Amino acid sequence: MTQNAATRTDDINSPRGLADHLARRAYLADEGLAAAAYLALRMRRPLFLEGEAGVGKTALARTLAEVLGAPLIRLQCYEGLDATQALYDWDFPRQLLHLRAAEAAGATDVARLEAELYDRRFLLARPLLQALETTPSVLLVDEVDRADDEFEAFLLEVLSDFTISIPELGTIHAEEPPVVVVTSNRTREVHDALKRRCLYHWLEHPSFDREVAIIRRRLPDATERLARQVARAAQRLRGEDLLKPPGVAETLDWTEALLTLGLRDLEPDTVAVTLGAVLKYREDQERVVRRGLDALLDGN
Repeated sequence: MTQNAATRTDDINSPRGLADHLARRAYLADEGLAAAAYLALRMRRPLFLEGEAGVGKTALARTLAEVLGAPLIRLQCYEGLDATQALYDWDFPRQLLHLRAAEAAGATDVARLEAELYDRRFLLARPLLQALETTPSVLLVDEVDRADDEFEAFLLEVLSDFTISIPELGTIHAEEPPVVVVTSNRTREVHDALKRRCLYHWLEHPSFDREVAIIRRRLPDATERLARQVARAAQRLRGEDLLKPPGVAETLDWTEALLTLGLRDLEPDTVAVTLGAVLKYREDQERVVRRGLDALLDGN
């Protein structure tokens, strides 16, 4: 099997096997995450991933889609998101054009014309409907903690039986339920009812050794020395009282920035010019600079 070859769920027979498939695509899952993802696939249950931003929740869904050779369908949650925006909507401009064309052609059957306006061709499928109608697919419900309580209740209903009802068209049921990954950065508590429907896993920041391995796998041009310097500095930054401690995504951004500048060592002057790749708040940058960049690199 080649690195990019798709894999059927039935061909993945253990958490270790899934971890190997993920690793071939540069995602290094620890034992706990690999087990949770494997059980979600085999038990056909949504996987609820919670943890700080940048620890790899979204990346797991993306990599699972690559492993399964399935499209990734992403529903980005935000305050005010409602069922229409997540499920489907009617293409009003096209309906209006159809109505005008029918009137110009002299159509007189009002009932038939009304029925035509709600034909499937005028339906705009949003992410949830797309996932139900696409086999196979991976549905990523990203940052569900940003959505409102009402949307949570709606999402729970959809995930319970993967069926939706469209009054004008009838009931649509997924022939094969999508693989579902739900993520939360824990900006608020998600209701227990939704968590009970899912398998749950909390993602920690990686250990030092695992972070070094992630950097080397994702950015092979990075030397072992540079990867260890960046990972150690990132781990120390997470121990500071920062508004936004760096995640793995920022560690990779930082390493890539250094490589792009042709830098092969992490020193105070190189940290100073690349700090914006790893710390995204001015207050955090000022705090680190005040403490001294030498302290950040002590022991590197």
